[in-house]
Amino acid sequence: MADASPGRVAWVFPGQGSQRVGMGRDLAEADDEIAGLYARADAALGFGLSEIIFSGPDEALQQTPVQQPAILLTSVAYLRALQKRSLLPDAAFVAGHSLGEYAALVAAGALEFVDALRLVRRRGELMQEHGTGAMAAILGMPPDEVASVARKAGAEVANFNAPDQTTVSGTREAVERAMALAKERGAKRAILLPVSAAFHSSLMAPAEAGMRPLIEQTAFRPAAMPLVGNVDARPLTEPEALRQELIGQIRGSVRWVDSVRVMREGGVTTFYEVGPGKVLAGLIGRCAPEVTVVTAERALAGA
Repeated sequence: MADASPGRVAWVFPGQGSQRVGMGRDLAEADDEIAGLYARADAALGFGLSEIIFSGPDEALQQTPVQQPAILLTSVAYLRALQKRSLLPDAAFVAGHSLGEYAALVAAGALEFVDALRLVRRRGELMQEHGTGAMAAILGMPPDEVASVARKAGAEVANFNAPDQTTVSGTREAVERAMALAKERGAKRAILLPVSAAFHSSLMAPAEAGMRPLIEQTAFRPAAMPLVGNVDARPLTEPEALRQELIGQIRGSVRWVDSVRVMREGGVTTFYEVGPGKVLAGLIGRCAPEVTVVTAERALAGA
């Protein structure tokens, strides 16, 4: 059973990069309802997403139009498994890192699972179709200094992930200039990331334009608990605000440090990472080392 008094809780949902072949297979094998969730996804999307998730090959899972619905689906599977086993205390807030906002809105009752699945499938297709540019992680440099370096280099800040980790995005040339400038100014490391495009930058404007009408035409309900948004870290509950968040985050910066701060100021002492892996656990630990972070995999393993 879960701790009966963990303090205020937030559920957080990971984004791209948390995927691995085989994720969620044990959940589906152990529970017919969760197996049915994967079958619903296959039927809704018209191809065998679950087979790629469970068996690979890895090259197929890494494709953005597959990776995005795969992570959403598996995050919702972890959510259902935790809830069915009474391992997930009620949340005061939800949040997601980029793609993870869609799973967070499913969890908050604001977005239907199949609608979210179809949206992220198209989101991935548009991002791949319009994919250009590069991204780099700058480590060991204050975020405001990284932002200054990015502006000087003609790049943009994509992710404020942790106090010592900020990601820049833009054309390959601009990102390489930003990496060189950051190293000159004392950054510990500057690492070119293995991604297909300059996510969370103005180069994603065509993908944003493609997603806008789809998001605007999708039914949303008021969120049962506030989503702390990526774009400006405000708690959001109303359907129109949630729509605008999903549109704006395509090329806007992910302000994860601010999102964690807002949830802490709202009294959250325990974060549950609901999805595959532990990427967010690492980032939250660096943003707020005093809090408790529980990964879904750890919670289920200890049940």
